[in-house]
Amino acid sequence: MRYIALFALIFILTPHFTHAQTDVVSGQRYGRLVIRNAIVVNGNGTPARGPFDIVLENNRIAALVPLDPVAIKNGSANRPDGDAEIDATGKYVLPGLINAHAHVQDSRGGIPQPLDYELSLWLACGITTIRDVGSDVDKTLKLAEQSNKGEVAAPRILVYARYSSRPMPKNTDEAREKVRELKAKGVDGLKLFGLDRDIMEAVLDEAHKLDLGIAHHAGVEETNAWDDIHFGTTSIEHWYGIPDAALEEGVQQFPASYNYNNEVDRFRYAGRLWREADHERLMQVLDAMIESGVAWVPTMDIYEASRDLQRAQTQPWFEDYLHPTLEKYFRPDPANHGSYFLGWTSEDEVYWKENYRIWMDTLREFEKRGGIIGVGDDAGFIYQMYGFGLIRELELHREAGFHPIKVIQHATGNNAQILRMADRIGRIRAGYLADLIVVNGNPLEDLKLLYPTGVSRIVDGREVKTGGVEWTIKDGIPYHGPTMLAKVKEIVARDRAAVKAAAP
Repeated sequence: MRYIALFALIFILTPHFTHAQTDVVSGQRYGRLVIRNAIVVNGNGTPARGPFDIVLENNRIAALVPLDPVAIKNGSANRPDGDAEIDATGKYVLPGLINAHAHVQDSRGGIPQPLDYELSLWLACGITTIRDVGSDVDKTLKLAEQSNKGEVAAPRILVYARYSSRPMPKNTDEAREKVRELKAKGVDGLKLFGLDRDIMEAVLDEAHKLDLGIAHHAGVEETNAWDDIHFGTTSIEHWYGIPDAALEEGVQQFPASYNYNNEVDRFRYAGRLWREADHERLMQVLDAMIESGVAWVPTMDIYEASRDLQRAQTQPWFEDYLHPTLEKYFRPDPANHGSYFLGWTSEDEVYWKENYRIWMDTLREFEKRGGIIGVGDDAGFIYQMYGFGLIRELELHREAGFHPIKVIQHATGNNAQILRMADRIGRIRAGYLADLIVVNGNPLEDLKLLYPTGVSRIVDGREVKTGGVEWTIKDGIPYHGPTMLAKVKEIVARDRAAVKAAAP
């Protein structure tokens, strides 16, 4: 009770020491920015602590100053000064969220989409770093450089160039040369897909020599998680390759008519894979992944439509924030990857619900045994919007049984480790990059508070809107969450009007 009383006293007295957060201009870097009265949820798996004054100098965290209630009461508190202040009273401060599986997209299905739309959504949702795992390499490298210089409002971007079977290198020498060419361009890593085993081995060997990270999306192909384990993949994306490595006969029981390039076939039978994996063999795979340091980025959100199509198609933020280009891409169409819901049945959904149950159980077991789990959303496909998809992914990690503190760790400290940046981002610690988010409310009580649209509560018989990321601070530059979201709404309204005007 004594602690509670002192805690309350802090919040009674602190308004005398703070300025209104309207003093801060969105998009402007300050020499010294102070976040007042912050309750901190760090990215290392520890409980909330505070309050603190957090001092940011240029693009770094300079100090976390604990507040002494006695000194505040008697007027002797030495509070740090700043060029500008954000009042975090009643708010929670987290490390900036990291999206370890993202795609920079300025078009969908061959139709242009404003890049500002995607970038603003990421910032509005508290995302300060992304790992791009497949886009136009040259364009994205340029954008990453602009972001690093603060020339564009965007998260930090790590570029993992797509290294796929289209076209497959003719031999291992050619495979190695392609890796060297991508390294010379300035990429941070490679995203592998659809490679033959000898090519994959050569690619990873060369990548390790050049200090490139590796993300592997294993399809139904020659390789599986055992190859990731033996060759040294940084992270397995989604989940393909893990249950495949535990199949008793080494191949899923596909019908004779199965065609992988038919996406209805592909995703229908992907929803039946986990049940075919042998549990004992699966545990051996998990242990080997852990021993070799292979992390897992499951992206559960991106397949959720497969278990509940109606929910996916009617998400509430679509009304104001779904861009018409993205909306068209989402519609079932064999020409668009991930738009496979022609003839999707309730039986398919039942299989996928069971798929999720086993998948989530396996994820929990993986972490329990010492594995590293990250967070990515793969948005821009299958009814998932940029930013919103990542918050939904956090909710699914919670559904899988992880404590909210661990969920936040997955999206911050763990992702920083997967991106090989754990000494710079993913935590609120002096010397680290100034990547933080200020949240209206306590996300450990309700992860929905992280959605930029907020949530509704009944207070004294009245509906009150709360939640949302108030500020996203990337490299010391504060971006006002509601302002970024309003920008998105304007972009969507403008482009919807243009589509309507152009219609015959």
